[in-house]
Amino acid sequence: MGTGQEQVKRELLLDGLDCANCALKIENGVKKIKGITDCSVNFVTKTLSMHTTSDMDEQVVEEAKRKVLRLEPHIRISEKGKSSQGNRGDADSINPTKDHVYAHAGSGAHAHEHTPSGHDHAGHSHDHYHAHDHGHHHGAQDHTHDHGSHARHDHGHADSHDHDAHAGHSHEHGAGQTKVLLARLAAGSVLVAAAIWSPLEGWAQLALYVVAYLIAGGDIVLQAIKNIIRGQVFDEYFLISVATIGAFAIGQYPEGVAVMLFYQLGELFQGLAVNRSRKSIQSLMDIRPDYANMLIGAGEETKRVSPDEVRIGDRIVVKAGERVPLDGIVKAGRSMVDTSALTGESVPRELEPGSDVLSGFVNKNGMLTIEVTKTFGESTVSKILDLVQNASSRKAKTEHFISKFARYYTPVVVILAALIALVPPLVLSGATFADWIYRALVFLVISCPCALVVSIPLGFFGGIGAASRNGILIKGSNYLEALNDVKVVVFDKTGTLTKGVFKVTAIRPEGGRNEDELMELAAIAEADSNHPIAESIRAAWAKDIRTQGVDDYDEVAGHGIKVSVDGREVLAGNAKLMEQAGISYTTPQTVGTVVHVAESGSYVGHLIIADEVKDDAAAAIQALKKLGIRKTVMLTGDAKAVGEAVGRELGVDEVYAELLPQHKVEQLERLEAAKSPKEKMVFVGDGINDTPVLARADVGVAMGGLGSDAAIEAADVVIMTDEPSRLASAIRIAKRTRTIVWQNIGFALGVKAIFLLLGVFGIATMWEAVFSDVGVTVLAVLNAMRVLRVKDI
Repeated sequence: MGTGQEQVKRELLLDGLDCANCALKIENGVKKIKGITDCSVNFVTKTLSMHTTSDMDEQVVEEAKRKVLRLEPHIRISEKGKSSQGNRGDADSINPTKDHVYAHAGSGAHAHEHTPSGHDHAGHSHDHYHAHDHGHHHGAQDHTHDHGSHARHDHGHADSHDHDAHAGHSHEHGAGQTKVLLARLAAGSVLVAAAIWSPLEGWAQLALYVVAYLIAGGDIVLQAIKNIIRGQVFDEYFLISVATIGAFAIGQYPEGVAVMLFYQLGELFQGLAVNRSRKSIQSLMDIRPDYANMLIGAGEETKRVSPDEVRIGDRIVVKAGERVPLDGIVKAGRSMVDTSALTGESVPRELEPGSDVLSGFVNKNGMLTIEVTKTFGESTVSKILDLVQNASSRKAKTEHFISKFARYYTPVVVILAALIALVPPLVLSGATFADWIYRALVFLVISCPCALVVSIPLGFFGGIGAASRNGILIKGSNYLEALNDVKVVVFDKTGTLTKGVFKVTAIRPEGGRNEDELMELAAIAEADSNHPIAESIRAAWAKDIRTQGVDDYDEVAGHGIKVSVDGREVLAGNAKLMEQAGISYTTPQTVGTVVHVAESGSYVGHLIIADEVKDDAAAAIQALKKLGIRKTVMLTGDAKAVGEAVGRELGVDEVYAELLPQHKVEQLERLEAAKSPKEKMVFVGDGINDTPVLARADVGVAMGGLGSDAAIEAADVVIMTDEPSRLASAIRIAKRTRTIVWQNIGFALGVKAIFLLLGVFGIATMWEAVFSDVGVTVLAVLNAMRVLRVKDI
C-alpha cells in the first residue's frame, strides 16, 4: 500500500441481518468505502469484518456503520470487542447484544440514537437497550445479563419500538413476530374467501381485496417505497410489490392477494429454515465457555467471573460437567476430560497434576484446580472460534460466481419482463396487453435469486463447521473448495506419518570402546539439542550428563553436532558429518536413523534410533488413493534407507530422503511443475519446521494443532490431532459440501428456468411461481444442512 500503516481488523455485529441478499448488498457497499482494504459479511454469524489502516481506523468504522444503516435501516449495529466502560467486549457473535448499538430511525420518526460522539436525534425509534451484562441473553426483551463484576446500563437502541425494521417485515421471525404474521395471514385469507364467495360485487368486492392485500402485505409495499427513495430498486420487496399491484391493475384481484399471502408464508418458512440452519451450524461450534470459577485469595472460596477477567497466574476451579474456560496447567485433582469438541475424538483423556489442559475440554468427573497460562483472548478455544467464524471471509470461487450472478440476474429478468409485457402485444396479432403483462408478472415473481444467495454460503459454512466438529480447522471456503481438486499429497515423515518418538534400539561401539563410553559421548554431544533424536539419546543414557570441560558447541544444520570435551573434538551426527570431517565410518545394514560418533578424528561407533510409524498412517494413504489422489509423496531429512523402508511399509508412491529444509521447498516446486494447472497439491507437516513448505503448497495442512500455536498460524488447514487419516476426512467433507452446493445451484436454476418458460407460454400462474420460488429456497436451505451429518465421514 505504500503508507507503512499497520493493518487493523474491525468487526461489527449486525443484529437483525435477516437475508443473505442483504448481506451481499452490505458487503458490496462497504467495500467501496475509501480506506477499507478488505471486507466480508458472514450471513450465518451476522458479522461484518473489515480491514483498514490504523490512521483511518475510527473514521472508516463510522462510515461503514452509516453505510450499513443506509442500506438496511432496521439493523442494530454493535462493535465486537468494544465496551463503553472499558470492560470486556463480547466475542460471541451468535448473540450480538452489546453496547455501542446503532439503530436507525424510520422516515418521519424520532430516533433516540446514542453514538460515541453524542446523541443523534433523527426521527422516532425510541429504542432502549439495557445491557446489565450478567451473562444470560433474553432476545425478546433485548436484555443481556452477565454475572461479572461490571454491571452497566446502555441506552443503545435495541428494544421493540423500531418503526423501520422492514416496516415490521423480516425474514427472521421471533415467536411474537411469527404470531402476528400468522394472524395477519389468517385475516387476509378470511377476507379473500369472503370476497370470492360473498354476493358482493364491484367496489365493495374490490375493497375487501384491497383490505386483505394491505393486511397481508402492506409492510412489503411500504418497504419497497422506502428502498426506492434510497435508490435500491431491484430488491425482492420491489419485485413482489410490482407483481402483485400489477395483478390488481389487470383485474386479477384474487391472484394479487394470493401471491402476497404465499410470499409472506414462504418468507416465514424460509426464515425458520435459515434460523434452524444457523443454530445447527453454531451448535457445532458451541465451545465458548460462559464463565470461570476463580479462586479468591489463598482460601477455597471461588467467584464466578467472565473468562475475560481471569489473568495469567490466576487459579480457577473446574467442576464435573463444566467446560474448561482457559488454557492452563492442572495443579490439583484428577479427572477424565472430553476433548471431542476440539479433536472429534470420543475417547476421554486423563488429567493429573502437571498435565496441560486446554479451554474447550469438558470435565467428566473429578474437580480440577488449574493455574491459567494464557488469557482468554489467546486461549485455544478463542483462536479456534475466531478461525472458524472468520473462515467465510475467504470465499470460494463458487461463492464469487453466485455473487456476480445475483448482481446481474435480477436486472436482466426485470428487463426481459418489461420486453415480454410490451413487445408481443405490439407485434403479434390477437395478443393482448393484459395477457402478456400477466406473463411478465410471473417473470418478476421468480426474479429474486434468494435460493442461491442463502443456501450457498450456508453450505460452505456448514462444511467448515462440520470439519471443525471433526477436529479439522479449515481457514476458508476457498481451501475447502480447493480440497476437491487435490491430486498430489506430500507428507513430511517425522511427526506426520511417524510418531516422532525416537528410541535407541542398538548401541554398536568400535575402536575398543564399550557401550557406556559410546553412549556418554553421544549424550554429552546431544545435551543442548532440542531435536527428538537428541532427546531419545539423553533418555537412553538416563544418567547425569557432565558439563565440566564441555564447550564450543556447534549444531550443523542437516548434519549433526560438534562439541569440545576436555579439548578433544567430539562429533555426533549422520554420514555427511563424518564425510565432511574426513572420518571413515561403518554403514550398518539395520533400518533406522544412524547417529555416528567420532572423537579426536577417530570413529568410536554408532547408535541405531528408530521412529515408530503411526497406527493409522497406512490406512490414511489407502483412503487417499480411494478418494482419487493420483500421487502420494514423502519428504524426509532422514537417511535414504530409512525413508524408503517407511515408504514401502505405508505404500507411498515416491520418497525423497536426506533433504535439508531448503531442499524440501525445491522438491515441492518440482512436484508443482509436474502436475497440471487444475490439480491442487497438499503438503502435510507438523507446522513447526515446515512453514516455508506449508506456504508454498496450494493447501498447507498442519498436524497436531491441539496446543500448538505455530501449527494454527502456519497452515491453511489444521488437523487438531496427530492422525493423518483426518486428511481423508477433510477431503470427504469437502467433496460432500461441493456436491450439495452444486445440487442447490442446479436445482434452483433449473426450477427458475422451467417456470420462466412456463410463464412465457402462459402456463404458470403467479401464485404457482411464488410458491415454487420460496419452496426452492426452503428446500435448498434444508439440503445445505445435510453437510452437517459427519458421523460416517
